[in-house]
Amino acid sequence: MKNNVYFKVLLALLVLTILAAFVVKLDIGLKAVSAIILALFMIKFLGVAFYFMALRKAHVFWKSAVLIFVSIFLAIVFMIV
Repeated sequence: MKNNVYFKVLLALLVLTILAAFVVKLDIGLKAVSAIILALFMIKFLGVAFYFMALRKAHVFWKSAVLIFVSIFLAIVFMIV
């Protein structure tokens, strides 16, 4: 059961990586492509952190610290873009 969840998360990470490669090919502007790729990167970061680094079982402080980091990072990126 546990390996099945890890495999599903791994497949999701691979799909997000392939999706990011296809986003690069779109003709929607450099800033929009950059924002989309960085948002996909943060989703992948959360997947790796919570599943492969066992953050799901960590203290609430560490969970909230990671989520605050992601929120601040995305806010800064979308203000720049």
